[in-house]
Amino acid sequence: MAAKASRVYSSKDAARCIIVPSDIDHKYSRGVLGLITGSAQYPGAAVLTTSAALATGIGMARFHSSSGLAHLVLHESPETVVQPGPVTAWLAGSGINHRKYSDFTTFLRHRWFVLLKRQTVPTVLDAGALYLAGTLSQPTLITPHAGELSKLFAERNTSVSSEMIEADPATWAVRASTEFGVTVLLKGSKTVVAQSGYVITLPKATPWLATAGTGDVLAGIIGALVATNYIEILNNTERLAEVAAAGAYIHNQAALMASNGGPISASMITAQIPNAIRKIIL
Repeated sequence: MAAKASRVYSSKDAARCIIVPSDIDHKYSRGVLGLITGSAQYPGAAVLTTSAALATGIGMARFHSSSGLAHLVLHESPETVVQPGPVTAWLAGSGINHRKYSDFTTFLRHRWFVLLKRQTVPTVLDAGALYLAGTLSQPTLITPHAGELSKLFAERNTSVSSEMIEADPATWAVRASTEFGVTVLLKGSKTVVAQSGYVITLPKATPWLATAGTGDVLAGIIGALVATNYIEILNNTERLAEVAAAGAYIHNQAALMASNGGPISASMITAQIPNAIRKIIL
């Protein structure tokens, strides 16, 4: 299925997805993000997703873990709540192996995914949770890169190489959205977002983003925006595509600020998220 519409995302578009708190807001009304991220194999993903979500501006981050991951998250972000409770959005899968039986701790992380099937709030699936695409009833966003999308298609009996996807990202993002019944943010130097035939093209990202952990930061940013926009998303599915694009736009702007023409790390990008948002909304 070819894309029916395509446009380049701008700063003004991103600003419309950033919910600025009012005088009557409180921590619950500002969005609560539930996170099932990180593993013994990739513990840093738990820290990066949570810290990026908090830097983006939410009322609360609830990190779900029955392991020592919570201690790592709390060391970096002591404001994180590590007790289960109500959330307005979910982020799952970052830093988790898609092979659920690869080790015992990964198996335990996948067991937490059962929570997602009992929810009605918007959900973001990344990395190890991508296989759940199409199995949830709530509005769902998946955030694969070309290699991950190729594997996801293979699991659904469609053979397409990552090179083919990279050559025509919009077409394959639309096909994935249509076949899996989800919104798709296809990561790459040319990031695109697809909601059925509705396509958003992001400005070309800085190549300095090609470093470990930046995808986890992106997931955290998007998760936070979804949590704050959850009412709008539940009322209009295209809003999820707009919010996903806003997250990618903020991510690149923060990377440009952190880089200033030189190398960057994922943590450096997180530190610049508030500045990027401030620049967008002013």
